[in-house]
Amino acid sequence: MSQESLEGLLAKAGNPVDMLRNSQIGAYVYPVVPTEYTNWRDEQRAWRESCVLFDQSHHMAELYIEGPDAINLVSHLTINTFTNFPVNRAKQMVPCSYDGFVVGDGILFHLEQNNVVFVGRAPTVNWMEFHAQKGGYDVKYARDDRSPSRPGGKPVVRKVYRFQIQGPNAKHVIEKLNGGPFPDIKFFHMDTINIKGRKVRALRHGMAGAPGLEIWGPYAEGDEIRAAIVEAGKDWGLAEVGSRAYATNTLESGWIPSPLPAVYTGEKMKPYRQWLPANSYEGTGSIGGSFYSNNIEDYYLTPYELGYGPFVKFDHDFIGREALEKIDKKDHRKKVTFAWNSDDVTKIFHSMFVPGGEMYKYIDLPLSNYTSASYDKVTKGGKTVGVSMFSGYSYNERSMLSLGCVDPNIQVGDELTLVWGEEGGGSKKTTVERHKQTEVRVIVSPVPYSKVVRESYAEGWRTASQPK
Repeated sequence: MSQESLEGLLAKAGNPVDMLRNSQIGAYVYPVVPTEYTNWRDEQRAWRESCVLFDQSHHMAELYIEGPDAINLVSHLTINTFTNFPVNRAKQMVPCSYDGFVVGDGILFHLEQNNVVFVGRAPTVNWMEFHAQKGGYDVKYARDDRSPSRPGGKPVVRKVYRFQIQGPNAKHVIEKLNGGPFPDIKFFHMDTINIKGRKVRALRHGMAGAPGLEIWGPYAEGDEIRAAIVEAGKDWGLAEVGSRAYATNTLESGWIPSPLPAVYTGEKMKPYRQWLPANSYEGTGSIGGSFYSNNIEDYYLTPYELGYGPFVKFDHDFIGREALEKIDKKDHRKKVTFAWNSDDVTKIFHSMFVPGGEMYKYIDLPLSNYTSASYDKVTKGGKTVGVSMFSGYSYNERSMLSLGCVDPNIQVGDELTLVWGEEGGGSKKTTVERHKQTEVRVIVSPVPYSKVVRESYAEGWRTASQPK
């Protein structure tokens, strides 16, 4: 008996919006990494004030592609140019649907000639694997899925460990590990450093806003490398970051992690939906929040809305090019940070302590998303002018923040209203208790929100998308 496809599941569901808004997938579980090593407040503070070790070995999927057509394949799938992508370079890869809406994103590493690896969330890996398998390209590929959320006591093994050393003191920790000066690696370039007598590959990165490296190597060596990093960081305030704090660093640095993959409609996408299994991310994930439309395409986003406009290059043939060429010169919604009013936030918490009173949707800290793809409507004068898509608390900023996009006429400093909670008392998602919607005042703020990140991060998608 053949496995049911996403296309078959959608046919039975009728409307993908209803299917996803009432998904029973449950709460997201960050795999393997402890929730906290110390406490999430100090772990957040460490990436701003000292140094952190992020363990990224488990929560992302990876796709290794090798062969004469490796670059042709990835070039055909993304808006990015490949005129400047030699070996030992990486880029933020952004694939789109045929209609020019974002399927996902992640990091593409050019490891060797005709040999790349993509690291990111499942929707992008699924899309790439489909084309590697069905597109007629001369490539071999191997997929390494994210670690299981609930391993049930079974050993967890990945192809590689993946760590990041980030923060203002990262330079000192890396120099101690390397036994010499911080290597002069340009942003998103790769080289090697020395750790415990091993040559370890490294990517210049900066998720916490300060110069740092992402390093990787054989998974079996991960414990030894981790121990060496922790030892080297003792004099520099290095903190290991647990899963509760890790996911919130993007609130300060400006990446929107979880837009809905734009795969549920379109005749050209049908073969892909027929290939995707019903139990894929796309079939089991969820959408939620106060923004509601019965048209799934109203949840799709273009690269411009997510801050990837500078990446769109029409110097190559890629899926979605024709659609993006038609809108390239138009005004687009722009990516922003929303800073939430503290009185309105505390009002929501206060409702939990009033017996018999109205209950508002619970705000979990430090990360407040309760669905795979969050969409809360943001209004001005009663009119929807944007959506908030990723929310949580920053101990560094002492503020609830969220990332999203707004209409072109909205300016930094404008006060808008974010509607918190779902319509009709809430959907049937297991993460949603019965509640009443309420309003939160928000101030439209730059991306990245952190002044430190804005002034020190390399020029690119996080900085170029700031609204004027």
